[in-house]
Amino acid sequence: MPAQSRPAQAREETLEAFFAGVRARAFRFAEIGLRSRDDALDAVQDAMTRMLGYRERPAEEWPTLFWTILRSRIIDIQRRRTFRLGWMTSSEDREIEGPEWADDAPDPSRAHDSREAWAQLVEALRALPRRQREAFTLRVLEELDGATTARVMGCSEGSVKTHLSRARGALQKKLEEFQ
Repeated sequence: MPAQSRPAQAREETLEAFFAGVRARAFRFAEIGLRSRDDALDAVQDAMTRMLGYRERPAEEWPTLFWTILRSRIIDIQRRRTFRLGWMTSSEDREIEGPEWADDAPDPSRAHDSREAWAQLVEALRALPRRQREAFTLRVLEELDGATTARVMGCSEGSVKTHLSRARGALQKKLEEFQ
């Protein structure tokens, strides 16, 4: 079995570093969209696996490719879930609890407030229409530029701005009472 060439090995290490840097954010993005930790883990793992097919592409293209793949995977899982489970379960059965939190902060009161704030944000994000949630998450939380977000979402930059504006307005209304 021949050893991997030096450039190929360096490319694999770079892709591993890319995955390490995006893994946690991708999981949060998927979990908010899917409302299931297990489905989110599957979606992220599948997106990373599919990214291996693009490892020869320039590294600067990886973020757009990865987020596009992950977004498509999330939509596929949502559609499959709606098709297979939508008619078999009541709305109460589909209710998913939020993530379990480990309290490792030195100040339990501050940690509680942070968890509560995060839970409020997640709840507010989940209430948004899918396109608004995606625009907000990609532009604000992931800090992607407008052009990249538009490519990931498969729409124009103007549509991204519209979705983002509507999402910010809706979130502001929902989160005003929490401030």
